[in-house]
Amino acid sequence: MRIAIAAAVAVTLALGACGQSSEPASAPAPAAQATAPQPAAAPGPSAEELQALVAALPAPLNEGNYENGRRVFAQCRSCHVVEKGGGNRVGPNLHDTYGHPSGRAPDFRYSPAMANAGVTWDFATLDRYLTRPRDVVPGTLMVFAGLRKPEDRRDVIAYIAAESQR
Repeated sequence: MRIAIAAAVAVTLALGACGQSSEPASAPAPAAQATAPQPAAAPGPSAEELQALVAALPAPLNEGNYENGRRVFAQCRSCHVVEKGGGNRVGPNLHDTYGHPSGRAPDFRYSPAMANAGVTWDFATLDRYLTRPRDVVPGTLMVFAGLRKPEDRRDVIAYIAAESQR
């Protein structure tokens, strides 16, 4: 019995060494379709690089936390995007809104209250707006209860400002 096992092992090793298998032959594999190699996706910025965008912002935004701002912005994503070239949703694309007047996103139909608000989206205005939108723009159609925590407001504003630099 030991001799039979040793012989089987020896045959398997010998066939494996010359590129053959001791397994029974199976049906030939179907020819692989010729496909062009896919380019590797360009890696996005690292967490450190994204935080560096925040650190380069003016105070108090430079003390913000990019990752927390991204998480808080998740509440906004059903209505807004911040990506350059992204389309408008229920609310306008917020890319490059920081430091600019309200009501200027192209191809977005603003409520009369927002179109005539005449506010500039600086830190102080956005901080108040994200606390209670209707206190800053009475009659706004934005349905949002507000953010209670000052650090969440700072971080989401920093996130929007940092993303606007990309």
